[in-house]
Amino acid sequence: MDELHINAHFDAVVVGSGFGGSVTAYRLAEAGLRVCLLERGKPYPPGSFPRSPAGIKANFWDPSEGLHGLFNIWSFGGFDVIVSSGLGGGSLVYSNVEIRKDDKWFVKEDLQHGGYEYWPVTRADLDPHYDRVERMLQVQRYPFEHAPYSTTPRTVALKTAAEQLHLEWHLPNLAVTFGNPGELPVPGEPIKGSQNNLHGRTRDTCRLCGECNVGCNFGSKNSLDYTYLSAAQRLGADIRTRCEVRSFEPRPGGGYIIRYVVHDPSREGRKTATHELGLTALSADHLILSAGTLGTPFLLLKNLAAFSHLSPQLGTRFSGNGDFLGLAIDSRITLDGRPVPRNVDPGYGPAITAAIRVKDALDGGQGRGHYVEDAAYPQLVNWMIEMANLPGTFSRLAHFIRRRIERMLGGPFKSDLSGEIAGLLGPCVLSSSSMPLLGMGRDIPGGQMSLRDGLLNIDWTARRSKEFFSQLMSTMRDVTGVLQARFVPNPTWFLQRVITVHPLGGCPMGRDENEGVVNSYGEVFNYPGLHIADGSVMPGPVGPNPSLTIAALADRFADRIIEAHKAKR
Repeated sequence: MDELHINAHFDAVVVGSGFGGSVTAYRLAEAGLRVCLLERGKPYPPGSFPRSPAGIKANFWDPSEGLHGLFNIWSFGGFDVIVSSGLGGGSLVYSNVEIRKDDKWFVKEDLQHGGYEYWPVTRADLDPHYDRVERMLQVQRYPFEHAPYSTTPRTVALKTAAEQLHLEWHLPNLAVTFGNPGELPVPGEPIKGSQNNLHGRTRDTCRLCGECNVGCNFGSKNSLDYTYLSAAQRLGADIRTRCEVRSFEPRPGGGYIIRYVVHDPSREGRKTATHELGLTALSADHLILSAGTLGTPFLLLKNLAAFSHLSPQLGTRFSGNGDFLGLAIDSRITLDGRPVPRNVDPGYGPAITAAIRVKDALDGGQGRGHYVEDAAYPQLVNWMIEMANLPGTFSRLAHFIRRRIERMLGGPFKSDLSGEIAGLLGPCVLSSSSMPLLGMGRDIPGGQMSLRDGLLNIDWTARRSKEFFSQLMSTMRDVTGVLQARFVPNPTWFLQRVITVHPLGGCPMGRDENEGVVNSYGEVFNYPGLHIADGSVMPGPVGPNPSLTIAALADRFADRIIEAHKAKR
């Protein structure tokens, strides 16, 4: 495609609006660069996240099937992956947790003699960038010291278990607004001055509804659309949604040409031959790939013919960040010498409130370190759990109907039926006494990405990290033991499969092209002006929730892009 067909030229084009892309777009716009951000998904203002069965059914991403929704689910040989598609990327559906990577977990192993990962950056390198990101995301800890937050049942349960097991427990920073600055936190209050965002909508403080992972309809999450992206737009960044990048290549004379298709809203709900959609072309001096751990390596593998000098490390060191889901079923507490149901109310509060950290052999523990966190889900799930107990439900309903018939036939008169109707719900023990536990940590980054019949394929198996998962489940069993609950792993574990929401790697950082795809500043070896800023640059697992580390690295990378741009002027 020659210059006459280029739609526009920018100093920088950013592909993707997750933690890497949003941070980069803002920082470059702040420095005065002409920035265009391309996001394949659509915006989600408050109130637009669906809750009805029909809405949820349409809330998946597959434009060829007419689906322009939020959730994009991938399945590979040993695991499944859940990622998102929308303006704000993973921040729309993540659990809001912002934890810095542990200092000693920036490992530097000998990759030539059995090592798995080498981090060319340190905690000291990232601390200034962690600080900057935390300020921008306005992080707060769960206000456990204030009512009604102090009695949050699952927070109390995790704290109790950690203290009895002598494990390290803390309230992590969360990118959620619980209260207006200088005021006591109150659920559901308007956030003062919050309408100055790209949606132009007022936001509310956290309503403790447990819906973080399906999209917050009240704007309580300090997601990227309300923070970095709104700031970038105010600074003049050109943010284009429903624009999916298909190809890119080096531009004669320097820079890159980027081609993308537009998913027109009129096609939503209708099958579309997306491979026939027309292409729009842009050019840029800097191209920043931030399409995510699955998206960025996939795009590079699909466009490999135009990048013959890419590192052979492309596709290597994939990791699921040790993600593992466990369940504490039917928790109990001993009162007056007998066990009674323990209320953990998993539908109350934000997605995660607290974390247990188990040390690594690198910092005084054993094996590979991990975290265990409490988890919430929407109250709708509790209703589903109770309705799933059909024998009990039918028995109570039959009893209620029988009593009504007896009264109609002349039985004892009773006009107040409140107690009987309440009894229809039964004891509600299973839903109120059970809670998910989320695990993550330093699994082995041994996965390999490749193309198979033109589609992304990843060779990864949980067996390589068998010892890690065994230790993680041991901690979960200990926690559920204190809660007098029954531990149940994610059912797919019986097939040696896991589900991850934190895929990492594929374009790892390295000291040279024999070790990584990018250097410690996110620059692709052998391709000046081509950068990667997302989870794919991780040379190994982060350990805790990786969003903060992805954002901090992107902030560091942006410094280098700004320096290079200024040097050319």
